[in-house]
Amino acid sequence: MSTAHTSVPEVMAALKDVSYPADKERLVAAARASGASGEVVEALRGIPAERYTGRDDVARSVRMDPDSDLDRTAAQRAEQARKRGKPGLSQHLREEPRTPIQEEFDR
Repeated sequence: MSTAHTSVPEVMAALKDVSYPADKERLVAAARASGASGEVVEALRGIPAERYTGRDDVARSVRMDPDSDLDRTAAQRAEQARKRGKPGLSQHLREEPRTPIQEEFDR
């Protein structure tokens, strides 16, 4: 798997002319049309294929550390980013609620 080395501000700058809601393909096309770098386009190609209601949804779904959450499906990553993530906090730094099984093992 290749890694995209970019930042959220770079991605957002490439999407400055996008009107929302927008799907993944529209976001990728808009980034290409704006002359975004290959890393930005690659980062957008890595987001879940969903409908995004605004810039915040996109920012939370872009993976800055692609190897941090390989054990999750795209839908799980997107849900965690939207529901439990703090804005501006990378996926690998977010705290997740512990499952009852994990709590039992800690006893």
